[in-house]
Parts: sequence; structure tokens; C-alpha cells
Amino acid sequence: MGNRDEIECWLTDMDGVLVHENKALPGAADLLRQWRDKGNPFLVLTNNSIFTPRDLSARLRSSGLDVPEEFLWTSALATADFLRSQMPGGSAFVIGEAGITTALHEAGFIMTESDPDYVVVGETRNYSFDAITKAIRLIGAGSRFIVTNPDATGPSADGPMPATGAVAALITKATGREPYIVGKPNPMMFRSAMNKIGAHSENTAMIGDRMDTDIIAGIEAGLHTILVLTGISDNAEIERYPFRPDEVLGGVVELVDTEPYTADID
Repeated sequence: MGNRDEIECWLTDMDGVLVHENKALPGAADLLRQWRDKGNPFLVLTNNSIFTPRDLSARLRSSGLDVPEEFLWTSALATADFLRSQMPGGSAFVIGEAGITTALHEAGFIMTESDPDYVVVGETRNYSFDAITKAIRLIGAGSRFIVTNPDATGPSADGPMPATGAVAALITKATGREPYIVGKPNPMMFRSAMNKIGAHSENTAMIGDRMDTDIIAGIEAGLHTILVLTGISDNAEIERYPFRPDEVLGGVVELVDTEPYTADID
């Protein structure tokens, strides 16, 4: 990829990049303000499919970050966007919460347990054995298996907890069927985000904190990739992978212009 000076559009991960444990990371608020002041199209991305953009916007606001809901792109929105393009007006049996059910409703999908076109598994804090059993039987009967994101565990105050990828693995084991996964590291998530803001890969950068999702997907989507060390990756982690981000920064604070931006006034 070219250098950072050619970047006009920005995609950024949320957790570990802009926020950590519901607190804004240094420079995050300034960077978001800088993009808005300069008119840089941007989206904040998350693989989490539990929350609607409105929920996430409120959560970020309580962390001290002003991100209106139209600037948020979740794996749930990407999944709904993908399924609408595949089968407009289709039907789905959904395991998940408001993030995915709302996104599918808004994409024109019908929720049903009766011969659905798709079984869609998203993130939830309340996985039901009955619902998982129903999903297994529907997939066995021919419904297509879709998963919002591959994350096997999610963080909690008490330690890791099973997440979408772990439940999807259970369903795969029971059915012998692999799902199509829309979220990172599938570059589809970035392509759909770029479509939303009218961006092109040659002038778009991706900021992330994970080599195995953000950076690999950014590379595969042809983006300028920036790894920040405020999340889970460190220099030892970077060395484990056969690919490299274009830049490694201590945090997003390093992307904030030191000179305040002033618009030209004729």
C-alpha cells in the first residue's frame, strides 16, 4: 500500500483501539474529531453482533466518545447486508440478540422456525440448548448456515466466556456443516463497510489491534493497515505471523495531528 498521506477514508476497530474496558483510549476522541473536521469518511467496526448501532453509540458516549450510529458497522449489519444481496426478502432462524435480529428485520428478512432459508448464529449472552437443537435440525433439513463472526471467546470481568465461534463449532460438529462467516477476518466485512461510505481500497486505511482478524482482513481487502499496541497484540505477537501491517503504532494518539486543523475560508 501507499503511504498514509494518500489515505482519505478510515476504518477502525473499536475494542483495543478506541476503547478499553469502557474507557476511551488516549487520542481516540481527538482522532474522531479530526476525521469529522476534515470530512474524512470513516466507520467504527466491531465483530460484536449483540448490540444495535444505537446501543453501541450510547455505550461509546458513556466512554467519552461521540460516534453517531451511522458511523458504526457491526458484523450483524454486514451479515444482514450480505444476506439481502444473496436472497432479498429471505427468511431466517436466528440465534442472537437485538443487533442481528434488528439488522435482519431492517434488511427485509422474515424470522421463522419453519423451513427458513438461513440459520444465522450471532453473539448472545443466553445461548439456549433448545435453540441450538432447533438450529442443528434446520441445518440438517437444508437451511444454509451463516455465522456473524468467528470469535471463539469474548471478554468478561471474570475471564473469557464462550462466544459465537464456539457455539458455531458445536453446531458444525453436530451437523458436519461448516458455516459461512461474514465478520472479520473475512474481508467481506471491510468491503461492505467501504461500500457504505463510498470508499476505495487504494485510499482507505484500517486500524486494528489484532493480527489474526483486523490486519489479515485489511491486507486481503487491499487496505493500508495500521496495528496499534493498545489491544491484545504486542511485538512478539507480530513476529508469529508471516505477514506485516504497513505500520505499527503505540496507539491512535500517534495519528492525531499536532497542529489543529482549520478549514480554508475564502
